[in-house]
Amino acid sequence: MRRSGEALSSAQSAPAGAPERGDRSDWATLRRLFPYLWRYKWRVLAALAFMVGAKVANVGVPVLLKNLVDTMTPKPDMAQALLVVPVALLLAYGLLRFSTSFFTELRELVFAKATEGAARSISLEVFRHLHALSLRFHLERQTGGMTRDIERGTRGVHSLISMSLYSIVPTIIELTLVLTILGVKFDALFVWITGAALVLYIGFTVTVTEWRTQFRKTMNELDSVAQSRAIDSLLNYETVKYFNNEDFEAGRYDASLDRYRRAAIKSQNTLSLLNMGQQLLIAVSLVLMLWRATSGVVEGRMTLGDLVMVNAFMIQLYIPLNFLGVIYREIKQSLTDLDKMFVLLEKEREVRDAPGAQPLAGRDATVRFEDVNFAYEPARPILKHVSFEIPAGKTVAVVGPSGSGKSTLARLLYRFYDVQEGRITIGGEDIRQVEQGSVRQAIGIVPQDTVLFNDTVEYNIAYGRPGASHDEVVAAARAARIHDFIDATPKGYETMVGERGLKLSGGEKQRVAIARTLLKDPPILIFDEATSALDSANERAIQAELRSAAQNKTTLVIAHRLSTVVDAHEILVLEGGVVVERGTHAQLLVADGRYARMWMLQQIQAEPVL
Repeated sequence: MRRSGEALSSAQSAPAGAPERGDRSDWATLRRLFPYLWRYKWRVLAALAFMVGAKVANVGVPVLLKNLVDTMTPKPDMAQALLVVPVALLLAYGLLRFSTSFFTELRELVFAKATEGAARSISLEVFRHLHALSLRFHLERQTGGMTRDIERGTRGVHSLISMSLYSIVPTIIELTLVLTILGVKFDALFVWITGAALVLYIGFTVTVTEWRTQFRKTMNELDSVAQSRAIDSLLNYETVKYFNNEDFEAGRYDASLDRYRRAAIKSQNTLSLLNMGQQLLIAVSLVLMLWRATSGVVEGRMTLGDLVMVNAFMIQLYIPLNFLGVIYREIKQSLTDLDKMFVLLEKEREVRDAPGAQPLAGRDATVRFEDVNFAYEPARPILKHVSFEIPAGKTVAVVGPSGSGKSTLARLLYRFYDVQEGRITIGGEDIRQVEQGSVRQAIGIVPQDTVLFNDTVEYNIAYGRPGASHDEVVAAARAARIHDFIDATPKGYETMVGERGLKLSGGEKQRVAIARTLLKDPPILIFDEATSALDSANERAIQAELRSAAQNKTTLVIAHRLSTVVDAHEILVLEGGVVVERGTHAQLLVADGRYARMWMLQQIQAEPVL
């Protein structure tokens, strides 16, 4: 017999950044799931037919047992009957037993593709949607809690489809068949006892499970908190080491685990109460049914075969009745888990393509910022009436103190965010009116903080243009002055870079990022502090390569070191979100304004101390 159990997966309210439970009802969640399943409607119907066949065969087994026992009852012509009838019944019994397993396996065989296909479709849609959400969402989310939501949601799909849909209906069919046989062949009291036990069982299960939901919810909230805390600590491994805070992190994690432990114990205690109540109801109903059957045998109204049949029916009903409790709990927690994933899927895209948006024409790579105003938060404006133009094939540099809004320009051009006022155009086309994918395809960026995939060096360089040949990857690496370093490693281009590229130095990661962008070869380039992690010698070498790569390309250079932008066609000085100066390097020095003071200060800092 299968004991009522409970999977760990369930609904939870994850910490900040994770999706909350939606307001939709359970039926609305099922309707949301239905289209994914209906793509496999013929498999669904066939699997249901096989399951019904298995249940019909299962109900036939006790009937055969009754006939077999009655046949074995002593009769005058018993010897002749033993030679024919029992053999046939035994063969039929074996056939029915086999049919039960056969139809069940056919159901699994036919329906596996529907279950896995629906789970795959939903998971892929969520994955694509997460990549389509704005940078703001990904800056606010907590990876651990969100990945738990997706993992539980995917498991919820499997539970709802494989358990609920093909357990509830067949169980109802089996109960109906059994009650019909008992009511027709014997008397209504058998039906009343079984029916009353079923109603009490379902009512008790639903009531206690609803009461237990609060404990399950608390337990899973704490589980998500512990998971997020552990992942956040591991992602910041170096910072933990810098400050010798291993014990501090372990203490925080252990505190989360202890809160989870206490909640889990409380949840398990209520589960034990539920299980004991269910078993008590089943035991009482079994005793009453067998009392009624044995009384019938004593009074001569029923045969020994009838007693065996009733007992077999009760044993067979015990399993689905017990299973109904598991199913209900699985349905409730799976619906909640699935709903949280649907809530994630329904997160509104902050940046979306306009209706009927067409790809960027790409005839002209001139970039214009026209009276742009932007703020991440309304109370703190970042850019104020910023206007400038980067002519096709020219280089414009933006310099200024930290926090002045320099990197925000790159994020807006890449359309990670949309401007609140003004507009940004490429070739005269407002980037909000064209497909954002085509805008990003036209731009290559070397960011200040380079993060690499936990894969090989070649994979990370080739990411700039998936499908590029090995020779093209090598050529890009040579242009970025990293080929010699790669070639000197034991595994060469197959060297693993570690999570977020931690096995490489800052300069090596930066050169991989430069090689990746050079391989992409877009018409527009953004260098956001592209050489900030390099030493002076490597910086000068890379600068020459970057200038070569920027030839005939529209280039936006965001820099702190003014020595890297002296060759720009125009230099903008951004301060407090406002362009306070603009001109060439020579013009700005002559103007003797902020740029000139910044240049003088950096030159003094660069002079060697004697």
